[in-house]
Amino acid sequence: MPNPQNKKGLFQFYPHNIIWLGLSVLTILVDQWTKYIASTHLNYADPVPVLPFLNWTLLHNTGAAFSFLSDAGGWQRYLFTGLAGIVSIVFIFWLMRMPKNSIVLPAAIALILGGALGNLIDRMYLGYVVDFIHVFYQDKHFPAFNIADSAITLGTILLLIDTFFLEKHRIQRAESKND
Repeated sequence: MPNPQNKKGLFQFYPHNIIWLGLSVLTILVDQWTKYIASTHLNYADPVPVLPFLNWTLLHNTGAAFSFLSDAGGWQRYLFTGLAGIVSIVFIFWLMRMPKNSIVLPAAIALILGGALGNLIDRMYLGYVVDFIHVFYQDKHFPAFNIADSAITLGTILLLIDTFFLEKHRIQRAESKND
């Protein structure tokens, strides 16, 4: 008789990973809350100085992260909505299957998932993403972004750190256990 403890497969989830879904939900909540504040307290395209290199500037982004394809004519809304939906489902499955000793990789996935869903909510209900963080230096301006974009960026950085630095250590540990 097969041992249920040793089952492997696509739908094998670990309950300890609920905490990572919690990080995704927290990311979504903070993102939506800050977008609500920006939308209700800022005038569209009217910068409010915060620091010598930072303004709050309410903008509506119909493109992808950092305004990529924002002037493409409308088809990008459906593309990015579908892409975010598919990637989110894949990331939820990946996240729920993380081994207990992993920290950096599930944190990265949770942040990317939360950011993607935060922007997906805007895109589905508003037809655009609310951006309000505007960083600049003298006459050099970085495209406006939001908390979801920041979470996606931080998650991607963590994912790269995990891939290029931590994966090698996991492989070495696994090999030493097998010796």
